[in-house]
Amino acid sequence: MAGIYIHIPFCKQACHYCDFHFSTSPKYKDEMVAAILKEITLQKNYLTNETIETIYFGGGTPSVLSPGEIIRIINAITELHTVSADVEITLEANPDDLDHHKINAFRHTPVNRFSIGIQSFFDEDLQWMNRVHRAGEAEASVKRAQDAGFENITVDLIYGYPLLTDVKWKHNLQKVFELGIPHVSAYSMTVEPQTALATFISKKKQQPMSEAQSAEQFNMMLHAMQINGFEQYEISNFCKQGLFSRHNSNYWKGVKYLGIGPSAHSFNGDTRQWNIANNANYIKSLAENTIPAEIEILTETNRLNEYIMTSLRTSWGMDLDKLDSIASGAKNDVLKAARQYFDDGSLTQTGNILTLTPHGKLYADNIAASLFF
Repeated sequence: MAGIYIHIPFCKQACHYCDFHFSTSPKYKDEMVAAILKEITLQKNYLTNETIETIYFGGGTPSVLSPGEIIRIINAITELHTVSADVEITLEANPDDLDHHKINAFRHTPVNRFSIGIQSFFDEDLQWMNRVHRAGEAEASVKRAQDAGFENITVDLIYGYPLLTDVKWKHNLQKVFELGIPHVSAYSMTVEPQTALATFISKKKQQPMSEAQSAEQFNMMLHAMQINGFEQYEISNFCKQGLFSRHNSNYWKGVKYLGIGPSAHSFNGDTRQWNIANNANYIKSLAENTIPAEIEILTETNRLNEYIMTSLRTSWGMDLDKLDSIASGAKNDVLKAARQYFDDGSLTQTGNILTLTPHGKLYADNIAASLFF
């Protein structure tokens, strides 16, 4: 099994915190779709003999494309690959794009899962983030999707920023529960270099983020999710039973995937490659039948460290036997390095599986990095 990711690099406006690759000008949208279709053809052998289990449209804002354009891309994939009969096809969308007409049009496409970028149900917070939509649109978009028959919906939320009081955070979480949304991805606000938010903070126009606030709101979320029947299957991802994101779960499990579009990454187990993050140069290269990608051959150390980083974030945990399958003796080295985390209650071991405790999840990246080779 394998997955395909399609990067759609267009947004209506730039969120202050975002460092993903996108353009706010739709001027070359038609040329971009043509280039994506061309890359799908040129990359047809990257996942040789693999059945495609998931297709994920990310960005950017894929919902700026028409349903017809989405169908063209999906058809190009199905013509060149064996696609599972129960393929999961996710489309990231902004609430303001999901009006009645567009949602109903998507019912006539193979898309069967929406990822809606809500972030907050408070207008002042959305304005602070420079989001296009408003709180009323966020709630209405979910209801419209549900009314149209889309049951597999996930939403994004953000916590740990100055405007978000604990009372407002509880309200955001409760709104998700009231709407009957079966999957949530929730992220602590991070300040990425070269974003508007980073500039505002450096010029003292905005407060810096508070680690204490983020940790408190993370713990609030864990409690709320648990009592409302959600499983935390990855640090930032929660779902009702069995409704985890198959596409993203495969990333964390080390399953092969092909990335299409500018800045998209691919992984086949032995190598990783990533496309140029420049729309004009991406389109030009594909017009010349060239894939504008850099390739990295993964060393044994790369593979070990990547597995440690991704697996520890999940409820499935890190399999020590898998470490030994990558490099003989790796299991014992990791166990020695992990001893301190057993002692302080950050890690637990069940058989050959290591998993983070709720306390350890607060320090997941630091713990993983300390176990690297």
